[in-house]
Amino acid sequence: MKFIDESKIEVFAGNGGNGAASFRREKYIEKGGPDGGDGGRGGSVFAQADRNINTLVDYRFARSHRAKNGESGRGSDCYGKGADDVILRMPVGTVITDINSGEVIADLARDGEKTLLAQGGKGGLGNLHFKSSTNRAPRQCTPGEEGETRELQLELKVLADVGLLGMPNAGKSTFIRSVSAAKPKVADYPFTTLHPNLGVVRVSHEKSFVIADIPGLIEGAAEGAGLGHQFLRHLARTRVLLHLVDLAPMYEGTDPVAEANAILNELKKYDQSLYEKPRWLVLNKLDLLEDRDAKVVAFLEKFSDYDRHFAISAINGEGCKELTYAIMEHLLQIAAQEQEEAAESAQESDASSI
Repeated sequence: MKFIDESKIEVFAGNGGNGAASFRREKYIEKGGPDGGDGGRGGSVFAQADRNINTLVDYRFARSHRAKNGESGRGSDCYGKGADDVILRMPVGTVITDINSGEVIADLARDGEKTLLAQGGKGGLGNLHFKSSTNRAPRQCTPGEEGETRELQLELKVLADVGLLGMPNAGKSTFIRSVSAAKPKVADYPFTTLHPNLGVVRVSHEKSFVIADIPGLIEGAAEGAGLGHQFLRHLARTRVLLHLVDLAPMYEGTDPVAEANAILNELKKYDQSLYEKPRWLVLNKLDLLEDRDAKVVAFLEKFSDYDRHFAISAINGEGCKELTYAIMEHLLQIAAQEQEEAAESAQESDASSI
């Protein structure tokens, strides 16, 4: 299945049915009075997160989604039938934005989360509602309201705990194959990864985390070089970034330090908040180095913009287990801190309500 992570759609809620102006006509009953029923409500359009869907490909070609109109009211106190709602199932992590206003309507971050995209119109009132002691034969009724119409931008941001950054051929796909069951394409040429890949890293029977591999960045990505910045959105929800650096570059004259700085510059151009996320340096391809310790020390002397550093060889798994254990410990600390903050805020709200 082709990976699609953005799309534009239009949603049309149904119009409400018209109210009816009718009078009771029955043998031997004179002046039966008004009996016009109300119109039914129009169908609404909802979006619901579904963990069984992982791409927006269903919305690449099906751009228009309409709910049905409500039925009009009829005589004999018959109310019109309301239309069924339309539920659009989307991947978990989809951000829905109104194109015209720029308002973020929803961020579907949890499976089963449901949000209203377009409200169906209310049904009109029949003349039954307008009778009174002074108006015993009302002929007025109201039309149904129009349903909402919206143009929406869908943007998928995959849910992952850890994101991989690096130049093409830095070994990101090899690393994710080494530590998880994911099998992204690996080859001896750049840009083998053309769309994000997710892998579940299982540290123990009860402990695991999700890691995201995105296509490599190159210098000038902000101007559209390579694949540009189009996949960096998938790192927005991550807790920590792993910056992989190739210490044994394929081409002679390539400076790993310059490449590492280029990645940081592109990250800063794209989003300052993403640049400020915890970032760990991972020096890869130690198996191709004879003087590995000296190369690592020399690199760290010239490049210091990182929180922690690790040296690994993704192809044979050297150092990968220690790295995954450190990541799991870091994520557990973050989760514990968030629980404490949530408990403190709950206590403060309880105290303020007393």
